[in-house]
This record gives sequence, C-alpha cells and structure tokens, in this order.
Amino acid sequence: MIHVAAKTRHYLDYNATAPVRAEARAAMAEALLLPGNPSSVHAEGRAARAVVEGARAEVAALAGCAPMQVTFTGSGSEANNLALAGTRPARVIVSAIEHASILRPAAERTGAFALVPVDQNGLVDLAALEDILATPCDGGPTLVSVMLANNETGIIEPLREIVALAKRAGALCHVDAVQALGRVALDFDSLGCDLMSLSAHKIGGPKGTGALIRRDGLSLAPLVAGGGQERGLRAGTENVAGIAGFGAAAAAARKELAGGREIPRLGALRDRVEAAVRAASQRAVVIGAAAPRLANTSCIAMPGMKAETQVMAFDLAGLAVSAGSACSSGKVEPSHVLTAMNLAPEVAESAVRVSFGFDSTDADADAFIAEWRRLHERAGAETPVR
Repeated sequence: MIHVAAKTRHYLDYNATAPVRAEARAAMAEALLLPGNPSSVHAEGRAARAVVEGARAEVAALAGCAPMQVTFTGSGSEANNLALAGTRPARVIVSAIEHASILRPAAERTGAFALVPVDQNGLVDLAALEDILATPCDGGPTLVSVMLANNETGIIEPLREIVALAKRAGALCHVDAVQALGRVALDFDSLGCDLMSLSAHKIGGPKGTGALIRRDGLSLAPLVAGGGQERGLRAGTENVAGIAGFGAAAAAARKELAGGREIPRLGALRDRVEAAVRAASQRAVVIGAAAPRLANTSCIAMPGMKAETQVMAFDLAGLAVSAGSACSSGKVEPSHVLTAMNLAPEVAESAVRVSFGFDSTDADADAFIAEWRRLHERAGAETPVR
C-alpha cells in the first residue's frame, strides 16, 4: 500500500481527480453488500437494479436530461470513444484542444477528419468550423465533437454557437462535459447536442465510472457487445458500487450548485491566487484570463522555470498541482492545448494548473501563493514576456 507522507498536504488537482466524497463512499459501501446481479429478476437482483436506476436518475438530474438517456460506461474516455465509434460518422470534426480520448480515436479512424483551430484565448474559431462544415462529405453523417470546458485551462467553449452551426449543417454534435459536470449548470436537453460524456471521479465519485448521454431516437452502435445491459449499448454486468458512488456524488454536486455559494467560493480562491502571483511578478501569465473559465481552475505560467520542475518542487513542499492533463503524464513536450493557443514557448513550457474543489480552503490557496513566490525568486529575472 502506498502512503502519502504524514505532513500537511494541500491538494490542488481536482481537474485530474477529486477526492471521493463521504456520500459516495457510504453509497458504495452499502452497494457492495448487495449480492444480486442487477439483471436478475429475484429480490436480490431487483435490489441491485434499484441502486443502478436510482443513481441513473441522480446523474440525469445533474446533467439536465431524462434517466433513460443515460448510459453508464467505465470512464469518460470510454464514453468519448463510444460517441465517436457508435455514431459511425463519415467525417469527424474536433477542436485542437480536445482530450486525447477524442483526438486519438478521431485521427486514427477510417474516414474524413478535420481539426478546428482555437484562438489565443483558447476559444474555438467559429468561422473556421463553419467553413469546414460547408465542405460536403459523402457516405454518412458528420460528427462535431467539442469539449464544454477545457481540463487544462478551464476555458469554457461557446457550445450553443457550436451546436447551432453543427445543426445548421445537418451534423451530429457531441460534447465532452467531463470537466464541466458539477462546475457549471448543465442542461443537455436545452443545449441541443446529440451526445454528452461525463465522468464520476471529477465530482467526487469513484474512478472507473462514466456515462454517455444520448438524444432520444439517436441510433448508436455499442463498443462492447454481449448481453443487453444498458439498453444494449454496453454489455457486461454493471459496476453497481461504482454507479452508486456516481449517483451519490451527483446528488451532492447538484445540492452545491443549487445552494449558489460553492461556485463563487471557488472563484474567490482562484482569483486570490491569480492576483497574488500577478502582484509578485510581471512575468506571471494567467492563461485564458480573457475568456470565460471554470471558477475552480487557473493555469499559471512562470517563464524561466519548466513546468515539470515546478510540479516536483510543489510536491516536495506538500502541494499537489499538475502540468497538462493527468492522462498525458510522462510527456516532456509542451501541452498540445497550450501549443494550439499559439502561446510563446517560454509560456507554454512553464504553465502549471491549479484546480480547487469542495474540500479546498483558504489555507490551500495561501500555501500555493507562498511556494509560488519562493519558486519565482529561484527562477530569476523580472524581464516582461514579449
């Protein structure tokens, strides 16, 4: 078993994964005591089925859709892959800042593929998307896939405009809402998209559980064939405990959103950190500050010190932050997201992500500010970035 050192730690990496909420732990522990298979018709099976369907209703309520539109998967990445493969599109159009679970299968599949650029604020170039959609494509539908909020920068994309462009061109539209779930109000039905991907562990549920929301009437081919679980869209006995944890986390996140205090609280922590680093250095760059962003996320560059050096130094000082996506760990090249934004190399190579969540406190923000200042002094000169 791996143990984290006993000294005080400050966890500032909620966009990689959130700690499991107490409500989710309790729901999972209770579900693990159920012996039945949710596909069985006896009392034990019906009890397990009730847990799955109760969780489905909670996830649907948080996402703004009907329970029958929710298909449980093993992760947000699986949900993304199911959206891309299951619609069997002749052409896939994605933004340059998508998660690897969209970019890789989109680029590697057989069929037409187009990448939409973003501007320096990380926002999708709507004119470029419109031009691509105007190019005819034979042999089947076009699928546009764009994330709602970026995992590295927190930048929120203009999804209503993107969906409107896709629909005008007769294309299907998939939204990766993994980072947005629980952090902004979602309403799948009013957004007008066809598919939406979610993940439990970003909102305090367990790792290894996700969901794909599907518009009523949309035909989708399963990735995993076998039994008729999840209305035939994902074979295999459901992960009852994981799904129970997802449902409990969704209920807790919905309660926070309804209370109206959590988003402003997280935004105040983010703004406090950004104001402090800007006051400490002319060289500090808050990436995406001019665009709409998630309240919990800040991507801060410290030109003069590589991001991986900062991450290690923060870790030794008791703070967990990240550089780029947790799903791209081990890479030393700059983030594809920051590269797509055409940032100066010294900015892209020195950016770390700070992401807050439901257990974050003022002490976490203060600890980051103090260590950032110390590292900045180590980094050297105060020459403004050109």
